[in-house]
Amino acid sequence: MNSAWNNSASGSRASFLAVITAPAAWITLFFVIPLSVIWAYSFGRTLGLTEVAVTGTLSNYVRVFDPVYLLIFAKSLVFAGLTTAVCLVIGFPYALAMTFASDRGKILLLLGIMLPFWTNLLVRTYALMAVMRTEGYINDAFGLVGLGPFEMLHTNFAVIVGLVYVHLPFIILPLYSTLDRMDRSLIEASLDLGAGHIATIFKVIIPIAKPGILSAIMLTFIPALGSYLTPDLLGGPDSQMIASVIERQFKRANDWPFGAALSFMLMYLTLLAMGLRAIQDRRAARTRSQGDA
Repeated sequence: MNSAWNNSASGSRASFLAVITAPAAWITLFFVIPLSVIWAYSFGRTLGLTEVAVTGTLSNYVRVFDPVYLLIFAKSLVFAGLTTAVCLVIGFPYALAMTFASDRGKILLLLGIMLPFWTNLLVRTYALMAVMRTEGYINDAFGLVGLGPFEMLHTNFAVIVGLVYVHLPFIILPLYSTLDRMDRSLIEASLDLGAGHIATIFKVIIPIAKPGILSAIMLTFIPALGSYLTPDLLGGPDSQMIASVIERQFKRANDWPFGAALSFMLMYLTLLAMGLRAIQDRRAARTRSQGDA
């Protein structure tokens, strides 16, 4: 019996190694090693046009705390926060409508969210530029009623609109996945006991879906914080986000060590947000276990 158990264990181990070897090698070669090189560069200095000496200096990280770059970090956080808030306000009702729609309605609503993914981001961004420019379709519509033209392109407003347009599916799909698994008998009980639809949403649906809502917020906030193309094309000089500054350090200023430090500061912020989310999940699980006890 022990021999059979050992053979089964060794066979399972061999199968696991056979399955995990290829993805582990891929992640190591194309993620861990390049990321480690950039992380090492953040502790170095530029010697020439192409050479970087890793000296262990912290001067690049000290430079990150210059008020100019702190302001850009703060602006990026504000843009990402506003984008996430607007996506949540738009996406939650949309996900709720998908949850209670007929099978045909679910397919149509899902297609409405997925269709933009089938078009290249650059094409979608240029389409927004055509819509929002001074001679664009929106201003043409305002002109028919004697209003405008309004300056929308190359403004903070255009950046928020573009970020919401790009990241809206990131919040709707997780919300729909959470709401679709919800026990609908609780909603029926709430309505039968006299609560209106609005009260049911705020007192029953949102508390039940809170973990999924927080996950959807994280899935939207993190990529919005590191957005580059949308603010670069739709924004003006006062609308730059931290990703644009990082791009300039690598491509124009040829200051790879400082660009690497900025990149990892952005990553540290992301890891901090994920850590806080994990702590909150752990506390919520502990509270639930104490309540069950």
